[in-house]
Amino acid sequence: MSSTDPQTENTHEDGNPNACSVVEAVNEIGSEWRLLVLHDLVDADEKRFNELKRSTDASSRTLSRVLDDLEEAGLIERRVEDKPIATYYSLTESGASLCPVFNELETWADEYL
Repeated sequence: MSSTDPQTENTHEDGNPNACSVVEAVNEIGSEWRLLVLHDLVDADEKRFNELKRSTDASSRTLSRVLDDLEEAGLIERRVEDKPIATYYSLTESGASLCPVFNELETWADEYL
């Protein structure tokens, strides 16, 4: 069916809150860089900025923006140590709850992509 068919469109305005929740979730975690950082932190207790930079291959500017976005969304937390000066990033409980979602997406991608 055509996406312009009003009977097939499912938007928040049309009263489909489930579709809206999915769209909101994808918007929150859906960028390539956000997914890379979140997935990278799944396998580690915490990582420093340069460790994330190396493992994701993101530029410093991009990684800094992504980390700020993820922290603002409540998916990661930042811990700063004074001696030696270091900043560590780890998943919050909310971020860690995405692990099963990543596993399901990986299974789906392996099967269909």
